[in-house]
Amino acid sequence: MAFQELLNQVGSLGRFQILQISFVLFLVGLVVPHITMENFTAAIPNHRCWAPILDNDTASDNGSRILSQDDLLRISIPLDSNLRLDKCRRFAQPQWHLLHLNGTFSNETEPDTEPCVDGWVYDRSNFLSTIVTEWDLVCESQALNSVAKFSFMIGLFIGAIICGHLSDRFGRKFILTCALLQFAITETCVAFAPSFFIYCLLRFLAGMSVEPISVNSHLLMLEWTSPKFLGMVAVLTSCAASIGYMILAGLAFLFRIWRHLQLAMSVPIFFFLILTRWMSESARWLIVTNKPQKGLKELRKVAHMNGMKNSGNTLTMEVVEASMKNELEAAKRKSSPRDLFHTPILRKRICVLSFMRYLFTISIFGLSLHLQHLSTNIILLQFLSSALGILISVIGHFVLNHMGRRITQLVLMSLRGIFMLTAVFVPQVGKSQDKQRRRIPSLKSQGFEELLELPSDPREENFVQDMVTIFSDDYSEFFF
Repeated sequence: MAFQELLNQVGSLGRFQILQISFVLFLVGLVVPHITMENFTAAIPNHRCWAPILDNDTASDNGSRILSQDDLLRISIPLDSNLRLDKCRRFAQPQWHLLHLNGTFSNETEPDTEPCVDGWVYDRSNFLSTIVTEWDLVCESQALNSVAKFSFMIGLFIGAIICGHLSDRFGRKFILTCALLQFAITETCVAFAPSFFIYCLLRFLAGMSVEPISVNSHLLMLEWTSPKFLGMVAVLTSCAASIGYMILAGLAFLFRIWRHLQLAMSVPIFFFLILTRWMSESARWLIVTNKPQKGLKELRKVAHMNGMKNSGNTLTMEVVEASMKNELEAAKRKSSPRDLFHTPILRKRICVLSFMRYLFTISIFGLSLHLQHLSTNIILLQFLSSALGILISVIGHFVLNHMGRRITQLVLMSLRGIFMLTAVFVPQVGKSQDKQRRRIPSLKSQGFEELLELPSDPREENFVQDMVTIFSDDYSEFFF
């Protein structure tokens, strides 16, 4: 608490802290959303095989021009095991006999199919372009979509390992500036990536700089702030990240081409990179690393900005050395990560908190990186979940002050687990049945009169109703 005495003399929450914290919050709100950028830039749209009789404008085989798109799609694209249009295969030859489908089903041999050798046709109603549509990351190549996210997370992991050591050796401000420069350059270059390999490489380098930015941003806030305001700073940081996610959702709504969205989120970082010139280095780090003159200079500057001119004049090297005597002696001893596990109580707390952090992080990333599995409207889902996150952060601040850290952590982690388990059991059957009942009356206008003549056998009746739903839902979705 020796440095805290110096901080109280120059002002623990004055004009300087407000400006520095505001800058860091803007930085957090701009950098953190890049973690979930691929919810939009790597969104997987509905797709089907490119079929000559469907998508070749010059095709006129067998009088196909007089057939509707429904008919052409039915004879070109098979159904998968779930009786839905196959996204990865097409008929080797048009199946004209499917045009005469009626109440009876013949036992003909299954027609030959083939992969999408001529490419895919994508639904561009939500996004005009994503890395999936640009590099065909579907079907056999769908796993590469996860590789893109994995490369960013590996960079995040490596950056987290090295950022602590670099920050203690070279300073918070210097590492923050270097990481921010790397992040701005790599994320901007991602928008011009000519190949998927270059894209993954750039995202890996960008991921390496996220943790140094995040860690040093927090340190530059916390090491200049009184402990009694740390809870408020944590809440503001959480709110800043949520606002950044909301901005990302808004930009994704405006920019439907992934390269444009990437640029819109990356170019503004260069502006904040310039502003880091006026940030103040941690005086505590400067003093502990045998740079007391620079530390004293920073303290006097903070005192001047906070209107504590008298305190600034009374700060001398002797006062600084006397206040920081114990910390300076402790800094002379060499330390290692093993020191964290020497005492039983500290070892227990580190292990428990690390495990809780692991559970928290895996649940956050597991949901936030796969929004497309939760809803078709990922823009709205991202915006609403982020807005709710702001509300929860504000409420959590008041709960934290009245219930304490341990009880609040226990309650919130329990609620998170309950809500996640509850989401698994949300029924979807009723919605599907309602949709089917709404679809059937409109089938006559779509040319499916034969399908409405259901056979008497209940098993065939169920099968035909499934076919009705398939044709009415899936065929309408694949006319892109």
